[in-house]
Amino acid sequence: MIKVAKFGGSSLADAEHFRKVKAIITADPDRHYVVDSAPGKRYKEDTKVTDLLILAYSNRHDAKAFDKVFKKIENRFNEIIVDLELDFSLDEEFKKIREDFPKDPGIDYAVSRGEYLNGLLLAHYLGFDFIDPTDVIRIDAHGNYDSYRTDPLLRNALSSHEYAVIPGFYGYKNDHSHTIQAFSRGGSDVTGSIVAKCGHANLYENWTDVNGFLVTDPRIVDDPESIRIITYKELRELSYMGASVLHENSIFPVRSQGIPINIKNTNDPSDPGTLIVETTAHKPEHVITGIAGKKGFATVTIEKDMMNAEIGFGRKVLQVFEEEGLSFEHMPSGIDTMTIVVDQNEFIKHEQSILAGLHRAVDPDHIELESDIGLIAVVGRGMKDGHGNAARIFKALADANINVKMIDQGSSELNIIIGVRNHYFDRAIKAIYEEFILKEDE
Repeated sequence: MIKVAKFGGSSLADAEHFRKVKAIITADPDRHYVVDSAPGKRYKEDTKVTDLLILAYSNRHDAKAFDKVFKKIENRFNEIIVDLELDFSLDEEFKKIREDFPKDPGIDYAVSRGEYLNGLLLAHYLGFDFIDPTDVIRIDAHGNYDSYRTDPLLRNALSSHEYAVIPGFYGYKNDHSHTIQAFSRGGSDVTGSIVAKCGHANLYENWTDVNGFLVTDPRIVDDPESIRIITYKELRELSYMGASVLHENSIFPVRSQGIPINIKNTNDPSDPGTLIVETTAHKPEHVITGIAGKKGFATVTIEKDMMNAEIGFGRKVLQVFEEEGLSFEHMPSGIDTMTIVVDQNEFIKHEQSILAGLHRAVDPDHIELESDIGLIAVVGRGMKDGHGNAARIFKALADANINVKMIDQGSSELNIIIGVRNHYFDRAIKAIYEEFILKEDE
């Protein structure tokens, strides 16, 4: 069996956490490949190494300011080395980075050095080989994983190393320029997924500082339950609506291979965490799996008699938004109405030109705008076979004196999207959680 273990910044923030990581890795010889992040915050007011690198790079032409920041970076790593009592030095690497920054190597080079340095340190501490992502990972100019160029390189490298550390977050551009290119922030999750795919792993473990994926945002609901098993489809729906544990793009490489992801807690390794799978026959603990949402949407409702009989009406409407460079989030409709849900801040920039464009394109009877809308997704594979789920949502919101502005259900019956005013957002999530989780636990 082969497991890939990715550790986030909070799991590698200091020597104490390094010891925890080593205990986890050595406890299971099936953990062959480790993907690291740059050291994160050690306490609330602390600064992540990645943010220090960004600050250092912004001061690269001011020797005094640069030196002040870079010494903090050196101290972070040296403290870990001293505390672990290692016979190991990063001085040559520090020297090279100091020489490189004034040469304007690019921000992606700068931010990648946290993962790189931490990877060298972790590989030495574990006694693992080190694989530099620049040798095996190719990324396009938009920050996307190039599977065609990456997969053969990475498969070959992994087959030559039984145990290895591979830094997350970066690789080389796929244009043969030997320029470092990063995934978007959080991209160490993507690296872990790619390593799991190319290493033919049986399991991809993503170690963080929480006991798996929570049913809803703990900033809104106190101590929400953990989700034990969730499908890729459910996770995709929840991630899209704002739930954040994994980098969104990290799902796709492992999903294509049917490799499960286990989200686990570095500080509580015995907890089973959350298992993310392609599909499962396990009966869910509740009708719903999770609740997530985002604020800050606007709705554009277009009314026109006999709209449904007008061929191409929807296409003409969406073309107006396309020409202004706006994507839409949802599009609930009736016989003579169509509502387009868009990001409010983006819409405001183009509001009047969009309204004029709609009048020219479809000659509506009336257009109505609403702002400050929050969208809440109620997601769960158990909803397919349940009855009255929408009624339960409406009742829970009515009992909490919350007016529903819109409702939309996908054809998969996996989710129901509810629109409420921003100021009702938190209260709505609490009401739905109480109805579907707390009452079912009684």
